[in-house]
Amino acid sequence: MNPFFNIVMPLMIALLVWGGYALVRRTRERRAAWESGLTARARVVRAWATTQMVNNVARRVQWHEYDYTTGDGLAVRLKESGGPRDRAGGEEVLVYYTPADPEKATASEPQPGKDTAGMVFGLFFIGAAVIAILYAWTTVPEL
Repeated sequence: MNPFFNIVMPLMIALLVWGGYALVRRTRERRAAWESGLTARARVVRAWATTQMVNNVARRVQWHEYDYTTGDGLAVRLKESGGPRDRAGGEEVLVYYTPADPEKATASEPQPGKDTAGMVFGLFFIGAAVIAILYAWTTVPEL
């Protein structure tokens, strides 16, 4: 049993740390896009929903794919989760982007406070999960 814990526990911790990193990275990308001041009109190419099962509860995730052209004339296509459910293909929306990374744009309305609060909330639970795993790992009796 001990070799199992010595392999699985570090993998679980690594996945949680990677998830925290991804959460912080996307929050920073969205904030940079909002603060750049650059916007473009984008067309919704398609909209679809996926379903995830979390603790036997179905969770619906709305996805959108957008096409837009930057101020420099670069054509960009991006996929983004979230957004309103009633946004359909063919609609035009405003996209916020940075000149350095136009493919990391967002069609979400600026909500930096809500975005930061969600990141902090997520990091809190990731940290709690890592602490719980470390505690369980160090207190497992030798077999």
